[in-house]
Amino acid sequence: MRVCSIASGSSGNCIYIGDKDTNILIDAGISRKRIAEGLSAIGVRPQELDGIFITHEHSDHIQGVSMMVKMFDTPVYATGATLDFIRNKDKKGIISMKHLYEVHPDECIRLKNMDIMPFSISHDAADPVCYTVSASGHKAGVATDLGIYDDYIASHLAGSDILMLEANHDISMLEAGRYPYNLKCRILGSKGHLSNEDSGRLLCRLLSKRLKYVFLAHLSKENNYPGLAYQAVKCQIWEELGINELPFQMSVAKRDVPSALVNLD
Repeated sequence: MRVCSIASGSSGNCIYIGDKDTNILIDAGISRKRIAEGLSAIGVRPQELDGIFITHEHSDHIQGVSMMVKMFDTPVYATGATLDFIRNKDKKGIISMKHLYEVHPDECIRLKNMDIMPFSISHDAADPVCYTVSASGHKAGVATDLGIYDDYIASHLAGSDILMLEANHDISMLEAGRYPYNLKCRILGSKGHLSNEDSGRLLCRLLSKRLKYVFLAHLSKENNYPGLAYQAVKCQIWEELGINELPFQMSVAKRDVPSALVNLD
């Protein structure tokens, strides 16, 4: 299994997951050009994509969908409410019904030799989901735009070899920052985003011998720093579990450039 964050953050999100037979994207919230360049950097042609799996309809997750469909005829998978939004936004009629495939939370999609499992999340969108992907004996879990996490979400992510986990904001930076009060409440609420500390708490629940790599993802440009997110999550693990040296690799997914490719044999 191979995983690469092509872009991550409030300005656009796109994750590549693949193996020798199957290639997918989780979200396409950046331009077609940037997606193609990110794929090229890891040796994947956009024409080789078997599908784009959308988490929800916010622009930082669907911006590049229509052009990916137009240029590469890529199938799009999402919940029914998310697909409705994508079609209604497609004023030029680029996306036809033949490109759209509805997914349902907790119902696995088999794509070649890859199993993709959608699961419901709490976020202020029509019918948002995140995904786990299993292939070649490995499992990757993607969990961003989480207002909250619970036993249900943790159970879906359990046993992952690779995690893409939201660490959106530092609470003190957000509270003291320039965002209007209602936006601060949205971010901190049950349909908003996970803080660095909450990301660390969730990671403590998911720690297992299988876990090999963690991406901290969807960082706020205004209310977080990569180094702060990294240290806050690491500190949370130390406080809860007494672990100082992380038993897995961890990095922060970058906003504007692809991450290093994680390859599990």
